[in-house]
Amino acid sequence: MAKALVIFLHGVGSNGDDLAVLGEHWERLLPDVAFASPNAPYPFEHAMGYQWFSLTGITPENRPARVRESRAAFDNTLQQLMAQHGMADAWDRVILVGFSQGSIMALDALASGRYPLAGVVAFSGRLAFDGALTPQPYTPALLIHGKSDEVIPFSESVSAEQRLQQAGVTVEARYEAATGHTISSQGAMDAAGFIAQCLQD
Repeated sequence: MAKALVIFLHGVGSNGDDLAVLGEHWERLLPDVAFASPNAPYPFEHAMGYQWFSLTGITPENRPARVRESRAAFDNTLQQLMAQHGMADAWDRVILVGFSQGSIMALDALASGRYPLAGVVAFSGRLAFDGALTPQPYTPALLIHGKSDEVIPFSESVSAEQRLQQAGVTVEARYEAATGHTISSQGAMDAAGFIAQCLQD
């Protein structure tokens, strides 16, 4: 039985296989950890792949509501995975690792305090949360964002870092000068180290 479960949350228009390769790289670094990389619950309207929430007609103003509306399907996806891994409701042994839209969902779960997660890693994300943050006090976060990201500006992670810290979250942040909207090899290594640290505490 694995001592923890890392759940990957892919970006919009992608699928679970896209991030599953990270788990393959991390297996030797995190030998007691299981990995899951589900497809998001909704088909992407504009191409192949899946999405956690629709981008059609989205604005900065309505994005938080879209995220809230997608919580039930998101939470159901996570709960099914945990049951499959024999870890039903063992949230303190779960780490969410998101990229782009997946990071938005991971940071929403953190900011809303729905679960006492072991940790959250958000690559190229943003905090689309328009109310008061109510995080669980012991869930740390690692934010990694490329300064050359032309899809989600790295300023979104800077803002998330500040808001989460103000709400009492222990946040580490890495801003990579030459990285675009992707996960760099250095970022992947940093994330693996962060996860190992989360599971030691």
